[in-house]
Amino acid sequence: MSTQVLHTVEEMRKWRDEQRMSGAQVGLVATMGALHSGHLHLVQTAATECASVVVSIFVNPAQFAPHEDLQEYPRTLSSDIAQLQSLSLPDTSLVVFAPRVSDMYPRGISTNRTLQRGAFIEMLGLSEMLEGGTRPHFFRGVCTVVAKLFHATEPHRAYFGQKDVQQCCVIKAMVDDLLFPLHIKVVPTVRDKESGLALSSRNVYLTREEKERAPAFYHGLCRAKELFESGVVEGDKLLEVVREEAEKCGLDVEYVCLSSPDDLQSVDVVDGRGAILSGAWRMGSTRLIDNILLGFEF
Repeated sequence: MSTQVLHTVEEMRKWRDEQRMSGAQVGLVATMGALHSGHLHLVQTAATECASVVVSIFVNPAQFAPHEDLQEYPRTLSSDIAQLQSLSLPDTSLVVFAPRVSDMYPRGISTNRTLQRGAFIEMLGLSEMLEGGTRPHFFRGVCTVVAKLFHATEPHRAYFGQKDVQQCCVIKAMVDDLLFPLHIKVVPTVRDKESGLALSSRNVYLTREEKERAPAFYHGLCRAKELFESGVVEGDKLLEVVREEAEKCGLDVEYVCLSSPDDLQSVDVVDGRGAILSGAWRMGSTRLIDNILLGFEF
């Protein structure tokens, strides 16, 4: 399957106008590249619901702090395109939107927030929680670039992976607040079939020994879900089993939190609304995140 690659907003909008004229439903899968099976699953899911699918590939400077791995983040456009071309999607029009930084940030962009100029979007009340505690810049950058992608591609649906659960909550809220005329679909996390480790572009940084230990966090999440399904709703008990599993394998846990799916506030008990059990940990210099849903689905 041949895949058209668009590099400018003008090209993207021309393609989008053609889809509008044909009446095709358009789906967007927003990525930073370094595609893996999790991304491909999002594309395949989009293709089951939309006749036309855009896969954006853009490493977004605004969601990195000056000390983070922007320069080291893998950029693999050629292999990303090859992976997309290998998919069997005979009834789908698939394009890649790979804009330049100057297209997405006409005024320029610095990872230093005090030097940034132009329009940015913040979701107050959601962005400060969980990941926002240690990465206060992150969701400002995510919301801004996703909003730009929505404007450039004008999709009917956009597909995001549950692995980045807070991102899903933040983007869904942004779509509601800013009246974007589209539907957000959250797709379950794709995991390594043997270990259960959530697929992530940053997994390439892990050594073999780290890959063996990293799944312990997910095993703790699974133990907590088993407890919940047996009737345990107290947050302290659920959090403790995750920490126990992580400590057994010497994981450097940054946080584990039980949160309301409505506002991401920490909760002590899982009530009828359900809860998100999530956390972050480090393997050497690599930071990983994961989560599991208790008592609800997106």
